[in-house]
Amino acid sequence: MIPSDRARLVIDLDALAHNLATLRDVTPGAEVAAVVKADAYGLGAGPVSRRLWAEGVRRFFVARVSEGEALRRELGDREAAIYVFDGLPPGAAGRFDAARLTPVIATLPQAHAALALAAARGGYEAAVQIDTGMNRQGLTLEEARALAGAPRGLGALDVPLLVSHLGSATDPGEARNPEQLARFREARALFPEARTSLAASGGAFLGPEYRHEVVRGGVSLFGGGPEERPDPRLRAVATLTAPVLDVRNLRSGDRLSYGEAFTADRPMRVAVVGAGYADGVIRAATGRGRAWVAGALRPLLAVNMDLLVVDIGDAPVSPGDPAEVLGPNALLDDLATAAGTVAHEVLVRLSHRAERIYLGEA
Repeated sequence: MIPSDRARLVIDLDALAHNLATLRDVTPGAEVAAVVKADAYGLGAGPVSRRLWAEGVRRFFVARVSEGEALRRELGDREAAIYVFDGLPPGAAGRFDAARLTPVIATLPQAHAALALAAARGGYEAAVQIDTGMNRQGLTLEEARALAGAPRGLGALDVPLLVSHLGSATDPGEARNPEQLARFREARALFPEARTSLAASGGAFLGPEYRHEVVRGGVSLFGGGPEERPDPRLRAVATLTAPVLDVRNLRSGDRLSYGEAFTADRPMRVAVVGAGYADGVIRAATGRGRAWVAGALRPLLAVNMDLLVVDIGDAPVSPGDPAEVLGPNALLDDLATAAGTVAHEVLVRLSHRAERIYLGEA
């Protein structure tokens, strides 16, 4: 029984530690860093990062300057390295200084701004991102070569890390992967003193040639499979459950919920569950997703703002019984596939209306 009328989101930080250990096992010799952007994929950057710190993680990545500032506050006096993927926005140098953040230079204007700071201060630390074929962020190889060869060029910076990002790592057979790897190796020659990081979660599982020195663990830390399908080596970190509010009987021909979403083709028993897209269950999973109720996965017939409707057949279900919408039985990647999206989006959409409970806080 679920005593509360609210959905409940349990965030299992012991499972997070297990997934970190799994990433370390598949990338021997590499440092596993943590990507905790978007509030640690919606699961809470503070508790997540503090547990990862307790497990030995010392390097963290966020997207926005504001996320870096918030993470520094959450980590307190821990001497973590925090990198900002957005790079160095105009006028933000003081904020980077105050929160002890490291920009990941991603554009020529940012590179010139960092070089100006290096000239004024006698040095400046900035990671550099190279675009090896994703065409999203990063200096091109040509830009990096020109800057590296210029007087007072990139050699004037203290570059602790050279970064790129694989666009097709979830598909091991994709030709873009070795193409990006080859370009990254070219870039590496321009920064012989920097540590290198090409692989995020998907890339970590591609093989040793993609591993390099730093692996950026992201969605797989939180239970998402590296190929966008469930991976038995990883554990569910987020479990979303909600109480059954009512059990109803439908007759053949009865229409359910809004519009033409579902019409019963036979007499049916359904459970009305107290969660919906206001709690983060993506509406597109209607008719394709499944919830774990009474010991089995059962079809999601409707996803509304506050309610789900599940086909329970003749299962012994009563009001107050729990329905697991996401967790060790209703798997993250399966829900993402049912909703036509990826595990990352499922996680970041989890709302704060559900009661949050952390297990294994550091």
